[in-house]
Amino acid sequence: MSIERRVQLVESLFHQLEEEGAQFEKASGMSCVSGCGKCCTNPNIEASPLEFLPWAFHLFKNGDAKKTLDVLNKTETSTCFIYTSLSLSGHGRCSNYKYRGLICRLFGFAANTDKYGNLRLATCKIIKEGQAEDYKSAAEAITKGLYVPVFTEYYMQLNQIDFHLGNIILPINKALKMALEEVLQYYAYRPFPDVKKECI
Repeated sequence: MSIERRVQLVESLFHQLEEEGAQFEKASGMSCVSGCGKCCTNPNIEASPLEFLPWAFHLFKNGDAKKTLDVLNKTETSTCFIYTSLSLSGHGRCSNYKYRGLICRLFGFAANTDKYGNLRLATCKIIKEGQAEDYKSAAEAITKGLYVPVFTEYYMQLNQIDFHLGNIILPINKALKMALEEVLQYYAYRPFPDVKKECI
């Protein structure tokens, strides 16, 4: 399957999640604190290269993939390469928000399944404590059937697009690097993609 087709399918999955996530956010009353990027500063975030394929393809189309890969290869920090810190207090933003990964889109407003098969909302301490009533109500509503996106279900859908790239889970900067390498290798002996054609 071509890079362009895989990017289309990943972006389509992201679009589906955006709609479902917005419905859950509205129903739960919870929301991220404006300007907070605390979760992005976690040095242990892991992701698959496939969820960053749209980001890598976007950079490639703009002529920035090789340069970005060179910078990424010299980066020693384990904090997400795309994250831009704005202060020492954890405030910051994603420098490429439109192309953020699946893990970034799920965290805060999706659930994991516990060992008993029950859904548990996976969100941050800031939301749990700062929006305690909404968090408690949402957690209770989930047990009564309120729909919430589920991590494993979305990662299974991602795997169906490209089992190899979707099934590799790496520290986030290694996932970014592998996504860039995949795009650069794919187009090493192929014609440049049509930059006028949008993927979604």
